[in-house]
Amino acid sequence: MAPWWVKDSHKGSSVVVKMENRNWSMVELEAPSEDDLLVDNSPTSSQEKGRSKNARQLTWLLLLKVHRAAGFLTSIGSTLLSFGSAVRHRVASGRTDDNDNETDENKTVRTGFYNFIRVFLGLSLLLLGFEIAAYFKGWHFGAPHLQLQYILTFPLGVKDLFDWLYAGWVLIRVDYLSRPLQFLANVCIFLFLVQSLDRLILCLGCFWIRLKRIKPIPKQEAVADLENEEHTFFPMVLIQIPMCNEREVYKQSLAAVCSLDWPMSKILIQVLDDSDDPVTQLLIKEEVHYWQQNGAHIVYRHRVIRDGYKAGNLKSAMSCSYVKDYEYVAIFDADFQPASDFLKRTIPHFKNNEELGLVQARWSFVNKDENLLTRLQNINLSFHFEVEQQVNGVFINFFGFNGTAGVWRIKALEESGGWLERTTVEDMDIAVRAHLQGWKFIFLNDVECPCELPESYEAYRKQQHRWHSGPMQLFRLCLPDIIHAKISVWKKFNMIFLFFLLRKLVLPFYSFTLFCIILPMTMFIPEAELPAWVVCYIPAIMSFLNVLPAPRSFPFIVPYLLFENTMSVTKFNAMISGLFQLGSAYEWIVTKKSGRSSEGDLVALVEKESKLQRTGSEPNLDEISVDLQQEPMTRKTKHNRIYTKELALAFLLLTASARSLLSAQGIHFYFLLFQGISFLLVGLDLIGEQV
Repeated sequence: MAPWWVKDSHKGSSVVVKMENRNWSMVELEAPSEDDLLVDNSPTSSQEKGRSKNARQLTWLLLLKVHRAAGFLTSIGSTLLSFGSAVRHRVASGRTDDNDNETDENKTVRTGFYNFIRVFLGLSLLLLGFEIAAYFKGWHFGAPHLQLQYILTFPLGVKDLFDWLYAGWVLIRVDYLSRPLQFLANVCIFLFLVQSLDRLILCLGCFWIRLKRIKPIPKQEAVADLENEEHTFFPMVLIQIPMCNEREVYKQSLAAVCSLDWPMSKILIQVLDDSDDPVTQLLIKEEVHYWQQNGAHIVYRHRVIRDGYKAGNLKSAMSCSYVKDYEYVAIFDADFQPASDFLKRTIPHFKNNEELGLVQARWSFVNKDENLLTRLQNINLSFHFEVEQQVNGVFINFFGFNGTAGVWRIKALEESGGWLERTTVEDMDIAVRAHLQGWKFIFLNDVECPCELPESYEAYRKQQHRWHSGPMQLFRLCLPDIIHAKISVWKKFNMIFLFFLLRKLVLPFYSFTLFCIILPMTMFIPEAELPAWVVCYIPAIMSFLNVLPAPRSFPFIVPYLLFENTMSVTKFNAMISGLFQLGSAYEWIVTKKSGRSSEGDLVALVEKESKLQRTGSEPNLDEISVDLQQEPMTRKTKHNRIYTKELALAFLLLTASARSLLSAQGIHFYFLLFQGISFLLVGLDLIGEQV
């Protein structure tokens, strides 16, 4: 017989189960009692206790499921509330003048494009109301021939004005609107397929390179010469760091370049400062002075007349008399942090290879996981370097110079005409002219140079505008030279059709026209159709191929697809500006930097700099401190941005998605809905760094 205290304690003890959501923190459940643990060999007792135990376990499981569901619903509610608060904040404090310094011509162009989208949006809203009213009056058909049959069979059955108007609208769209729209859709589908085929071929080329382990290898004697300290193979290398008002990154960039593993007598670092901010100029001068005191062969240059942006800056630096003493020039933008062995891994490729004009290294990104915007950029640029640059470098020895993290043979620059100020893509310009002169390029996929990605949508948008307007400027200027160049027909075809037209013009054209204009129009003119494989399957396959070089980004494949279509409006506008020489094609706005450093490569630099002591007087230090104290008084107030074109397109796509419900077009509805939400988030500047 059990003791009396066993009966009192028979009720069991409590178990505390912690939930993930803070609003549902814990719940008390009754644990199994000792009776549940007693062993009874009788069949009846075993069945009863088994049923009791199963019932208790089921109760616990159901309670846990209920609380998890409640926690999930609560988290969704809190997320929606925070999103609504962010939207209200953006609308209340946002500004639509996303470029305060643009010219009147640019404002006219931008306003005209926005007015076109706004008129299209107004018509879509009007048609949506018209179609909803017609739907409830019974005017809904499954195919175009049914519409014609209904109208032609019952021409006198129109009972009121609305039926007469809708019958006329159906005839107009069948006889006059559907065929031109379907023709335009077919043209865009054809361009889409051609561009997708080109991307597939590039991916197959990249797969072949990996399978065969193909990569550029320098001559063995060049590598041996560098490893032998007594050997004299250390050519004269000029290093240029162009910068303009980039106070956040100049220190880490100078520290990385001044720590390159190369004899100081064989290297000269030019700091090409185009800053118009006096405080920034003084700060950079002080940093250059510090490295000069510690043995670096470094000079500071500042232009009084700042013409030609980066191209003018580099052209001015190359005009110095001492440049003739150097054989190669390495270029790094202000946010790039080359590893100490960068020159030892790039310069050897030039030895005994007199046709080689450029060695380009790959970019890596110190802030690729900072936010959703940087993650999506990492997908795009990983494909660009891993696939486009590497495949073109291996198979045709030509690709577009990326403007930084590359080493040029100075002779190649001079024979190609040097830096020109005629476009905003001076790097692509010099690469095209050098290729027409017969120079070959090498891309090193295994040599990485850390840099930053734009963390705000405003900075990324301006960068993409320059990157997509400049190539169209250059195409207009270079087309006669390409046609008359003494190169093979295949190289001319590759440069005109693939390099310029297909990858720089066709891509933004069909992406914007097909998914932002034609697809919404087919919802209101259902006689013109877009197949489901155009809307869903082919874009999904292409997005999958794009993510392959960055496998850790696979969870972001859907946001990537939607964001790329969202960026098509900016790229299309930039392409039109560059193609027709509009004012905005000549804009150059320095991409905003945050000053992040790579965690691995700069550790050695930090340790090295900590051992060095800043000795000697630093001139103008008092002047810098006074300017820094006065600066907050004149600093401009930042405002959140509201992008009107993106918002107008968001409402247009959402309106078209509502219209697609009347036709029961499932895949089209989901695409338009999520694409409209993507435009809405971008239009309210809710992606990337928040101001």
